[in-house]
Amino acid sequence: MELSIILPCRNEEQSLDSCLKSIKETIKKYKINAEIIVSDSSTDKSPKIAEKHNIILVKHNKDGYGNAYLEAFKHTKGKYIFMADCDGTYDFGEIPHFINYLKKGYDFAIGDRFKGEMENGSMPFSHKYIGNPILSSILRLFFNAKIHDTHCGMRAISKEALSKLNLQTTGMEFASEMIIQAIKNKLKIKQIPINYYKRKGKSKLKPFIDGWRHLRFMLLYSPMFLFFIPGIFLFILGIISGILFYFGKFSFFGIKFFYHPLFLSSLALIIGYQLIIFSAFAKTYAITALNENSKIMNKLYKYLTIKNASLSGLFAMFIGIIIYISIFFKWINSNFGSLNEVKNSILASTLIILGAQTIFSSFMLSILGIKRK
Repeated sequence: MELSIILPCRNEEQSLDSCLKSIKETIKKYKINAEIIVSDSSTDKSPKIAEKHNIILVKHNKDGYGNAYLEAFKHTKGKYIFMADCDGTYDFGEIPHFINYLKKGYDFAIGDRFKGEMENGSMPFSHKYIGNPILSSILRLFFNAKIHDTHCGMRAISKEALSKLNLQTTGMEFASEMIIQAIKNKLKIKQIPINYYKRKGKSKLKPFIDGWRHLRFMLLYSPMFLFFIPGIFLFILGIISGILFYFGKFSFFGIKFFYHPLFLSSLALIIGYQLIIFSAFAKTYAITALNENSKIMNKLYKYLTIKNASLSGLFAMFIGIIIYISIFFKWINSNFGSLNEVKNSILASTLIILGAQTIFSSFMLSILGIKRK
């Protein structure tokens, strides 16, 4: 079998028949050895329409764009896999172009609706000029991608390449996951300008919810932007401001600051450090559970052992405790009178908290990294 064509379907009775006819005409015209799979979770007449066309109907009743494809992938026999929505928005006469690029050596081909012709009203203003461009730009920024229309539903991939992606998501974020995994696995990607038409029937897309799912997934897959960058910013800000407030009175625009802002410096330092640790957690999980590779983390694991981290954490806590003991004896020597040791108290508590974070985080990293061993 050369080609498996997958159509995710949820209540598309108005368009499914014409889509299947168009696909069959293309298969016949270009003499393609292909199978058609409709992955269905409909409550309307879509399954009956599919059965009339004598195609493979995968009835799963699972909600979600990703689920539709994950269920269909189990039944594919083709060397290549073509994917597209069956809502009337795509021209299935484009199938041979996608497959030809795969035959030429590309691993993954995706349509670009913005480089082709869009029928008036085919894409809402908010999707065309706000949602899609913003989310596509974020994906390009986070993952160094060169794909312009990351949410295009018309795609093709070789079965061999698909087996490398380990796709997991069940909702609309599946579209982003496929691209991200393709990039991470260094697949050879081709963008193909395609035309886009008005859909038939009611759209299942939930703009804000589905947009958030895409953004959330990209952030989870990019701990650098979600955790590390804001973390390192707060950490450095906390150190610099902490030094300024601890060793002297700091003036800004003629306003003198005493030790009170030192509390904010400590807060920034602690939160920043925790975010940096979270980025290590996320990256470790991506390596162990999602088969991602990271040369930087692999080198870091050699030095960031439980022993080294625990010793560092205990040292920081020891210094903090010594400072508190020193303050305690000063209080005794003053006959239990008032003391002006706020700066040292903040320093001591900050060191103890950072030390505890370091010790217990090293154990958590070790737990997350068990699968690597």
